[in-house]
Amino acid sequence: MEDRTDPMVNSSVDLEKYPNAKKLVKRAHEFFEKIETLTPGKELERKLNAEFGPGNEYYEDFCKYVKIGLDEGWVANVEIDGPKYRRSKISLPTEITKFFSITSVYMESEEEYSGQYHVHPYGEINCVVQLTEGAELKGMQGWQGAGWTSPGPGTHHYPQVRKGALVALFFLPAGRIGYDLKPGNPQPLSV
Repeated sequence: MEDRTDPMVNSSVDLEKYPNAKKLVKRAHEFFEKIETLTPGKELERKLNAEFGPGNEYYEDFCKYVKIGLDEGWVANVEIDGPKYRRSKISLPTEITKFFSITSVYMESEEEYSGQYHVHPYGEINCVVQLTEGAELKGMQGWQGAGWTSPGPGTHHYPQVRKGALVALFFLPAGRIGYDLKPGNPQPLSV
């Protein structure tokens, strides 16, 4: 019988079936150990882009495993709005992920395209993996190519993409996200 308390088993992706997904979760664990005491928001976004951006081993490994996962079929494999907007949960919040969930979202559009409006009760950390050179994800601080966005706690928005295809590998503290907030509500002061 499977041990459901084992965080490597109690996951949305079968990590035993997909060893590269397991490697991504292990790498994320190592990354979370470096940032677990930091709060999502513009200061963390600056730090991530300065210290963990393109060329950094964590960023490059996340990009590598995301691209492998697309080929193997465990990254962003559930269509939300056809093939141009897909999502998949790689790991639920567990002890091994320092209680972050790990989710992948594939978005593709030359023109600005908006996904599902959502709120980040505890913030969000996005690793922007470009599949098309020049593709950008819009964060709370503006458009971001290869690198990171980190909307703070209580922020809400439409995820937006332009100039091609990318995957947002996003980490949610305690897995918290909501899709019931409507546009037009004020942003928290921390933005």
